[in-house]
Amino acid sequence: MHIILDLYRKAVKKHCVMYKLKQFLRKLFTPVTIMLIPHDGKRTINIKLPSIGVFTSVVLWLVGSIYVVSAAVNTIEYYHMRKKLSFYTAQFAELKATITTLKEAETEFERILSFKNKDKILENVDSKVALQDAGSIDMNLLKGQIKQTIDTVGSIREFLSAQKDVYMATPRGWPATGRITSEFGQRENPRYGGSEFHSGLDISIPSGTPVRATAAGIVSFSGWSSGNGNLVVIEHGSGYSTFYAHNSSTLVRIGQKVSRGDVISYSGSTGNSTGPHLHYEVWHLGKAVNPRNFIMEAKYALQEK
Repeated sequence: MHIILDLYRKAVKKHCVMYKLKQFLRKLFTPVTIMLIPHDGKRTINIKLPSIGVFTSVVLWLVGSIYVVSAAVNTIEYYHMRKKLSFYTAQFAELKATITTLKEAETEFERILSFKNKDKILENVDSKVALQDAGSIDMNLLKGQIKQTIDTVGSIREFLSAQKDVYMATPRGWPATGRITSEFGQRENPRYGGSEFHSGLDISIPSGTPVRATAAGIVSFSGWSSGNGNLVVIEHGSGYSTFYAHNSSTLVRIGQKVSRGDVISYSGSTGNSTGPHLHYEVWHLGKAVNPRNFIMEAKYALQEK
């Protein structure tokens, strides 16, 4: 009798699951009518689309808009940098012309003064165009041009130094080569179940795999951190920081300077972990961002130096 009741309960439960699934699929494919009403009073146009089609279109539109905005920002930055470099190139060309004029004048003066005779010098002054041109140089104007050029050189140095700082501080490449088993964003907790926000990437690698810093910086944390296990945190500057969790051991200390590609730890499965892997996070201006963008941008794995 108990067996029959168990079979009956299972059949009822299966029937309920199938019924809910059918109801869900029916909702997904329930048609939505879009009406187009012309202003000239002509016949309206009705377009029927399934609900899932409308939802998919909205998602694709949002993704496309984000991509277009990102591409536009990158293009604007590129042309801004190109405009600056063109300006600096023109300034260098102007400096080169000024220096060439000075050298020509200096050469002519040396030739004239080599006569060591006042009469001969005066005789040659009127006949040398190069000397006349050199004598017509506005020294105050020339000093102003040289000062402007020096200021420009300083601006170039500052500009390139700032760009280098941003480049060195931006994470690039894989901290360890492996297979991504959990993406950035909403996911189901692998240990306890339920939806949660995953603030990094889980990269499946064997225990003991070298983990490398993805940008130069200073270690702000190295040691045990509850659910993160053995954790390393690096501050890179320009608002960037990176996290490397679940290591079997760490090789760096707080305050230590590291370069891109330096081995900072060995992977493991410490803390709240379901198996050997590296949990990798990238933060910018106090907010977790998708590390995949920085991994895919570099398109290479960090190698030992």
